[in-house]
Amino acid sequence: MRSRIITITIFLSLLLPATPCLSLSSLDPDGSLRFSLGGEVSLLNPILSTDTSSSAVEGVIFTGLVKFNENLEPIPDLATRWSVSQGGKVWTFHLRKDVKWHDGVPFTADDVVFTFNSILNPKVNSVRRSDYIIDGQPIRFKALDKYTVQAILPKPFAPFLIHAGMGIIPKHLLEGKDINTASFNRKPIGTGPFIFKEWQSGDHVTVKRNPAYYFGQPLLKEIVYKVIPDENSRLVALEAGEVDETGIPAKDYTRMKSAKKIKVYEYDSLVYTYLGFNLANKKFADKRVRQALAYATDKKQLVNLIFRGLASPAYAPSAPVSWAYSDKVPKYEFNPAKAKKLLKEAGAENLEFTILLNQGNKEREKAAVILQQQYRKVGVKVNVRVMEWSSLLKIVNAPRDPKEFEAVIMGWSLGLDPDAYSIWHSSQYPAGFNFVKYKQPEVDKLLEEGRTTIDKSRRKKIYAKLWEQIADDQPYIFLWYPKSVEGVNERVGGLAKPGPAGLFLNIEKVFVKK
Repeated sequence: MRSRIITITIFLSLLLPATPCLSLSSLDPDGSLRFSLGGEVSLLNPILSTDTSSSAVEGVIFTGLVKFNENLEPIPDLATRWSVSQGGKVWTFHLRKDVKWHDGVPFTADDVVFTFNSILNPKVNSVRRSDYIIDGQPIRFKALDKYTVQAILPKPFAPFLIHAGMGIIPKHLLEGKDINTASFNRKPIGTGPFIFKEWQSGDHVTVKRNPAYYFGQPLLKEIVYKVIPDENSRLVALEAGEVDETGIPAKDYTRMKSAKKIKVYEYDSLVYTYLGFNLANKKFADKRVRQALAYATDKKQLVNLIFRGLASPAYAPSAPVSWAYSDKVPKYEFNPAKAKKLLKEAGAENLEFTILLNQGNKEREKAAVILQQQYRKVGVKVNVRVMEWSSLLKIVNAPRDPKEFEAVIMGWSLGLDPDAYSIWHSSQYPAGFNFVKYKQPEVDKLLEEGRTTIDKSRRKKIYAKLWEQIADDQPYIFLWYPKSVEGVNERVGGLAKPGPAGLFLNIEKVFVKK
């Protein structure tokens, strides 16, 4: 799943230099780039999707008012410029006049207003609604003319410009329709550099070059997103030249560094992996049970056995590379004796539960087995159930109370802003990202304060308190911060600087050699 489904980092370390700039005379004008996806695409509509596979494909089909460059600075996209006035509450966006939807219909301000109003519509199953509601009041969007949009905020909102990057959807195709079930979600029409071509479920999604893209015709003829759930299979496909990019598992890191025709990039990422508990389940209602399991978790052993130095233990719902990170949180260092004591006090000495995780993620599968062994030593029995990705998402995202799981191993790719309202605020259950049903009045208050405070130093103090409170409650056991390690076929050129926004940030400039 995603926070917006861009993995953001602030500092990075690079093992190898970026793919060198190759002469454009060497590019293949009919070139096809082949990506690997770790799971099936669920749907292709940016206001509805919740998984990284769908977001990866949507990212080249749809565009937003703004986007971000390699330095994480906002730059124009569908909007040429913007201004903010009246104490940070009124934003005005001036739109490009040369943009057309992939079906040839002109893009206008009405599409922008329709998109954000659709997200705010409670009948639309969008988990992003909270991004546009401030202290219970929605942001109002209106078209001043055909190419000018105004957003009126109830109060200043620190993450607003980031959320203005939401992919815009076409009013002329979706107005008056049930967006949740529209055929559009399998045959999308956007304004991005690539046009949807085909979707073969369980196998691939293909997009083709948009010759009318407003930032210039892409250098690639098409992109094929291959669905390969198993990470070992993805690596085999990379080595065989069947895909051009995939993540490198820690166990294969040393070997892949010396592999022929493959370049390896390593950098820190704003990501964390966690073991989340269903707090609607009586097994985890007592905080002492969750704290006991935290004490029973040997995170250093997890990281050493699985990642061999390519990850670090996690203790908070943020990452060390974030400007808002704070190390002043309860860490629950490995202490089996304390774990047993707390379990006894909570009357949970015979605790048994099942952990769900997604198929194909070997790190998580290994972690589940190690946790199973660690918890057994304090008298807790753990069962492990590995599921296909889309099936797992249906369980955790089901808009019902209670949800039908006990515990789950998943991860969050965090956004540019530390605002974590959609993950932790009590209002975001059961139909939001707070699928563990975490409810803490003080946390709700801090979340609301953090997103409406503009001063960065004050926000940092607010989030320090927030992380401390959440870490104390342990609705998740924060397991590790992974490094991003990517392998890319050397035939690929035009990559961005490795880091925060990704190697394929400027996808229209990426090409493959003849």
